[in-house]
Amino acid sequence: MTTHTNSKPIGILGGTFNPIHHGHLRLALELYERLDLAKVLLIPSAHPPHRAQPSMSSQRRLEMVQAAIVGVEGLCVDDRELRRQCPSYTVDTLKSLREDYPDRSLCLILGLDAFLGLPSWYKWEQLITLAHLIVVRRPDTLEEDQSPTMFDFFKQYQTLNVENLKRKTGGTIWVEEIPMLAISATQIRDLIAAGKKPHYLLPPAVLDIINSHHLVRE
Repeated sequence: MTTHTNSKPIGILGGTFNPIHHGHLRLALELYERLDLAKVLLIPSAHPPHRAQPSMSSQRRLEMVQAAIVGVEGLCVDDRELRRQCPSYTVDTLKSLREDYPDRSLCLILGLDAFLGLPSWYKWEQLITLAHLIVVRRPDTLEEDQSPTMFDFFKQYQTLNVENLKRKTGGTIWVEEIPMLAISATQIRDLIAAGKKPHYLLPPAVLDIINSHHLVRE
């Protein structure tokens, strides 16, 4: 059940951040400003259930996120998944956040591919009961690849009024079209391993941590 609220929503952007880069950061900042969010929590995952264990340690990835957002209003790091020993299930993270913010609007930020893949997530249908879903897509992408399950889910919960993100604590899907930067953490690691420069793909402070701790081997 959702309740009514007058507070600004809190955005939630999870990921391995292995390493965090300008694609993550620009997306978080644009949504913070466009949707008038109170803040965006960047939540590094410790044991992602859908992908391989990150090559960089939890502590280093946390340090890199912290370094990347120094002095940037609206972006915060949240280490709750790193403090859990179990797999980083998003539903558990949202339940934990809901305990911390019982009367606040929570907005889980998902790329279109992640949204379409939700049926493979643990207890995915509970996500909409705990938060709004912000689905980010590039302006030129289509929705024709949606499965019947996701098409019905989308139509059931989609809102066309952005004010609903503030009025309710959760329970709707909002689509935001953003021309996302085509940067990947894999691309950055491969460049470093090949002895090439990944400058301008990630903050200098993040690259300094990678280099000083030799986090990517050639």
